[in-house]
Order: sequence, then C-alpha cells, then structure tokens
Amino acid sequence: MHRPARHAARSLWRAAYSFSRRINPLLAFLIVGAMASAFANQVPPVSREPDSLLELSSQMRWLSQQVSPAVVQVLVTGYGLTDSDSGHAVSLVEREKSIGSGVIVDPDGYIMTNAHVVKGAISIRVVLTEAAAGLEGGIENGDEDDSGNSKTEDAKIVGIDQESDLALLKIDGKRLPTLQFMNSDRLRQGDLVLALGAPLGLRNSVSFGVVSSPDRLVSTGDPMVYIQTDASINPGNSGGALVTMTGVLAGINTFIVSQSGGNEGLGFAIPANTVRDVYRQLRKDGHVSRGEIGIYAQDINVAMARGLSLARDHGVIVSDVVEDGPADRSGLQRRDIILSLDGHRMVSAAQMESNIFRRSAGDKLDLRILRGQQELNIVCAVRERPDRSSLLGRLIHPERNVIARLGILCIEIDKNVAAMIPGLRHDYGLIVAAKTAGGQSQSIDLQPGDIIDAMNNSPIALLDTFRSQLNHMKPGDPVVLQIERDGRFQYLAFELDR
Repeated sequence: MHRPARHAARSLWRAAYSFSRRINPLLAFLIVGAMASAFANQVPPVSREPDSLLELSSQMRWLSQQVSPAVVQVLVTGYGLTDSDSGHAVSLVEREKSIGSGVIVDPDGYIMTNAHVVKGAISIRVVLTEAAAGLEGGIENGDEDDSGNSKTEDAKIVGIDQESDLALLKIDGKRLPTLQFMNSDRLRQGDLVLALGAPLGLRNSVSFGVVSSPDRLVSTGDPMVYIQTDASINPGNSGGALVTMTGVLAGINTFIVSQSGGNEGLGFAIPANTVRDVYRQLRKDGHVSRGEIGIYAQDINVAMARGLSLARDHGVIVSDVVEDGPADRSGLQRRDIILSLDGHRMVSAAQMESNIFRRSAGDKLDLRILRGQQELNIVCAVRERPDRSSLLGRLIHPERNVIARLGILCIEIDKNVAAMIPGLRHDYGLIVAAKTAGGQSQSIDLQPGDIIDAMNNSPIALLDTFRSQLNHMKPGDPVVLQIERDGRFQYLAFELDR
C-alpha cells in the first residue's frame, strides 16, 4: 500500500474504532474488519499508454489516405490584372501563372474548383496524386513522392459561375477516385473536418480543425453562405476539399480572412449543397440559373419596428414587391414580415435571399408571414433571375478577345450586351474590356469602357474584321479610331509601331 494510503487507513481506523466502541464492541469489530479488507484490496494506479489518442491518430492517417487521391493540384497559365504604372486608373492585363486545388467529383474526370483559380486561364493542367493516377508505389504510409512521380493532365473549362466563385473542369480519365457530396445542411458547429489541397504550392497537404460556424454570412450584400473553419487554409488551398470524419465532401475551400496574408483560423468554404447544385447545372447547361420571387427584403431593427408600429422588432420585412412578379401574384405585400420559408425560421434578409438564391425556376416556396397581427400562409413560385452582372465576364476569353497588335481585349456588341448599356449611339462596335501589359495601348488614350465604332472610316462590328484589318497594316501606317466615350464620339489618331 502506498504511503499516503497507509496514513489515511490508520486515521480512518482509529476514528471508526473509537466511535463504534462507544456504541457497540461487536460493531467496532465489524467496521474495522471491513475497512481493513477494502484497503488491502486497493491497488496503485497503473500508467497506461494513451490508446485513445493513438487510435485517433491512426484513424486520421487512414482517412487522409482515403480522401487525398480525389484532391488535385491545379496549375493555371493565363492573364491577370495588374496595376498601371502610368499614373492612370487603368487595369492592365498581363500573363501570369497561379496554383490552386480541385476536387474530383465524377470518376470520368469532372473536377470542381474555384472560379478565381482559373480566371483568365489560357491553359490549365491538373496534377493527380499517385493513387489517383494509378502509378506504382501509391502513397505508402501516407507519404507522396514530391520528386515528380505524378501524372499531369490537360484540363478544359466546362463552365464558370462567378457569383458562387465555382468552376467545373474536365480531364480525360476513367474510374478516378471521387469524393461524395454530403448534405451540408446537417453540418454542425464543432464537427471535426480535414482541409486538403496545395497550400503555397505544396501539393497533397492536409490540415485538421473544427467547424467554427456551418452557415456564416460574411457580408450583408452577399447572399452566399459559407462554412467557417479553423482548419489551416492558405493561398493555394482554394478549390480544395473540406471533408468530414466520414470522408464525404462538406465544402470547397475558397478564401481566408487574414491581416498577415496567412492562416489566422478564419477559413471559409462553399457548402457542399451549393457546390452540388452548381456542378449539376454547369455540367448540364454550362451556366447557372438562380431564382427570385420579385421582392426586396430587409432586416427589422428596433427603430424600424417603432416607426412602422410592427408587431416585432426583429426578423425580415418585405419593403418592396415587384409589380406582376411571382410574389405580387401570390399576394405578398409590403410590410409583410417573413416568419419562415418551407418551415425554416427566417432571421435575416440575407438568409432568406440565400435560400431563394439556390432555387430553380418553377420551384414552389411555402411562406409563413405576419401581416399586422395575423399569420398567413402563402405559396409563391420561383422564377429565373436575370444574370446581367456577369455577362461581360463570361464573354471575355483572352485568346478569342485579344487584339494583340494594339494590346487590348475587346467584346463584340450584340443584342444581349446592348441591353446592358442603355443609350448606345450605335447597336454595334467593340467594347474595350482591358489593356494588356506591353501593348501599344499604353501609349494611346484608349480606356476600358470605350466603344470602337470605326477604323479609318470603316465601321467595325466584329473582332475578326478588326484583327484582320490591323494585321494587314504596316508599321508606321496611320490609324484613326472613332470611339464612343461617355455617350460622345471622338477620334483617336496614332501610327502603328510594329
């Protein structure tokens, strides 16, 4: 018996004996005998290995080996914006290389990544892990050979969705390892997750953390909801996987909030439900349709509630209803308070917009509203929301849109583009979208947003026509562009320098 136990036994024995002897000698004998037996059977604590921690480590190692083959490195060569050194507030386009990550979501080679990873891409290469590529040796003990024993495939862009910052790539492949989408609505704060990708170009990296928030609204003007995690995410992780302890895809790692530029425990991923919806639409149609019901909603605050004599000082209020829109036709009115959507309580306008944002045209919404003191149920149809904001971005492709001899990127005006720019003097022409670094555009007063209507008295409507006419001119030949700027025509005259 250990020394502290012996001292304790003696003290208890004396106290028990003294107390029970005063009551009954037989009772004293029984108590002392029982205590002696109990202390005799006591064994000192045994030092044991932390089996639970070793088991956790083993499970983590096994899990990372299972999921990492479905996460790839994405190498992009393309055009990116850089600041002008000329003193003008003009963005320049120059050739650059970037690195990101991606997730194989279909065994035939479909890969989801971030739109910003492949922005301005001319060529895209995907680096597969050894296990995914079927190379000899695999990833024994979880270590991957970084000496170049990997497989690289050319990838093409199937579709890009700027609003969700997601893109779908395709490589040649069969029976590739994939990650399955989870129902990210079931993700909870505190769930353990792994973040996989290529941070700072270090491919096949994994980090561990928890879900800080499963549905974080980052900005009041952004309807997107993100998963917040403290799993280490750094530049290069964009497009990589956030997976649960069951090995399913919880989300696509997208961005960090950082003052230093590195990980500070504030990483954000696009939830798997959003990724799955965008993937299906990009694969089927090449673009994403989103829903709206024709209302403008706002958060209720105390001042608003008092001033409008509302029944509550929190929640979501309808401040405008588009005439003859779905909400208007269903009977929704201004000052209605939205209590729930399809049974889910609505606490903010951004939350409500995010829910409608993910719906498709024709879907039905069950709204529970408060009008005055009366609660009502309203069924409202969803219609497709026009997406003009990203039309120009989708039209720009560096190889197709570049006018190399002048160093500019241009977009042809058609009826869709013309509808975005009211007040055009002509319904044809080329819009200058950006300048490329090193082109002749640096020495002439041609600005993004200018519309080129004619060159040397010849109307210009097509990129190929403009490019062909310039290519047939010699260095030193005069060029006079008629441009429209701020609704006014003016001329730009210069000589070709090459």
